[in-house]
Amino acid sequence: MRPTSAYLSIQRDRDVIERPISEGLDASGWDLLKALDLFRKSNPPLLEWLQSPIVYASKSPLADRLRTLLPQYYSPIACMHHYLHMAEGNCREYLSGSEVWTKKYFYVLRPVLACIWIERGLGVVPTEFQKLVDGVVDRDDLRAEIDRLLAAKKSGEELRRGPRNETISSFVEQELSRFNATRQAPAKTRSPAALNRLFVETLVEVNGPAILGSPSPAPALLR
Repeated sequence: MRPTSAYLSIQRDRDVIERPISEGLDASGWDLLKALDLFRKSNPPLLEWLQSPIVYASKSPLADRLRTLLPQYYSPIACMHHYLHMAEGNCREYLSGSEVWTKKYFYVLRPVLACIWIERGLGVVPTEFQKLVDGVVDRDDLRAEIDRLLAAKKSGEELRRGPRNETISSFVEQELSRFNATRQAPAKTRSPAALNRLFVETLVEVNGPAILGSPSPAPALLR
């Protein structure tokens, strides 16, 4: 979050937070204003972050307040569009042909399983891949192949290009085809009213009530 005066400027600074990886820390995120707008659109990465089982630090009640607002702004249709688009793009790039990038199966499996999670009405997709697998994978043969890939990944085995895994590839293709056949129109964006209030409340809590460090002038009539 920036000083309050920065939000009253006609010029906006970059609202994406990116830092070089340093000492094992890979940090990224958004400015408060952008984050709240993404929350209004039910942005899946942000919703996942809010449900993360690991929190390194928390300096504000903002995250808890957003979790409280989740039922009001969570859109299954918007999230479904996001994961389906991700799965299709990664499938085209990594899993076409008889030889594929084996480790990239996770890049396609996760969004496909996320679509199933949403379809079953299980709520916001969890951050943990294992929780996703446990919650929606019902086929024993598919589960066995996913577990095999997970074991190889955890053991540090290099998963480079290799032969196509027919069990996983067929499952992915069938699910993508099924979801595309029932794709719904994009969901309407929710009202920003509650988030506007939260934005102002957070600015006052963190930066104080003063806007520019001086009393507000009397309102002027624009002509």
